[in-house]
Order: sequence, then C-alpha cells, then structure tokens
Amino acid sequence: MSKFIIQVNGSVYGSTASFRALAFCQSALANGHQIINVFFYQDGVTNSNALTCPASDEIDMHSNWQSLSLKHTIPLINCVSAALRRGVLSQQDATENGKPQWNSSDAFTMGGLGELVVGIEQADRLISF
Repeated sequence: MSKFIIQVNGSVYGSTASFRALAFCQSALANGHQIINVFFYQDGVTNSNALTCPASDEIDMHSNWQSLSLKHTIPLINCVSAALRRGVLSQQDATENGKPQWNSSDAFTMGGLGELVVGIEQADRLISF
C-alpha cells in the first residue's frame, strides 16, 4: 500500500479542489493506503476557517476535514505564510500579530514549507489539488 501526502491549493468554496482532495483521501484510506498529512497551501488555507457557514444543503468542508483528521489521526497543516496573507489566524498568530480574534480551527496546525518537505520525504507520492 502507498503513503500519500496531500496538498490542497484550492479554496474551501469557489473551486472543487477541496472536495476532490477530501474524496481522494476517503477513497485512499478505504483501500488501505495511508495519508501522512494534508498540507493546505495558497487559497487552500481557507479550509481551516472555523467561521465558514455553508448553507444547510451544502457540504460543510471544514467539518469534513476535521472529521477525517480525527477519525484517521491525519495532521492538517496550514502554510502559515499563506494563511496570514489571507486573514486565517490561529490563536497564537493572532496574539503575535496584535489581532483581537482568530479564526483557524484547532484541528489545523500552522506550519511551514518544511512540514511539506518532511511529508514528501516520508511519502511515496505527493498528490496536489
């Protein structure tokens, strides 16, 4: 079986990248493969925004990513630079930057491209969406 690292570059809504990445992860896991981590980069960091409120007839991608992570112990890593530029802040980032609020869910951790590189070294394949 293969070990994958998944890179999500598309926004939580506005592109199908996040949905396709999640579906790939679910299928890979169901077939016995391993997901080392999911790295959110560029507009993909918007997936961690805990303030997204999809309509009741839409898929809640934020909650689905959290569920996948919890169920399969898969780290969800945001590129901190991309997140800060897009107004997605963890509690620590908000404090360090003098902001009164944060909006990144605790299920997502902030990291750098180093985490992506380490994941690539451990994985058999990098799949980007």
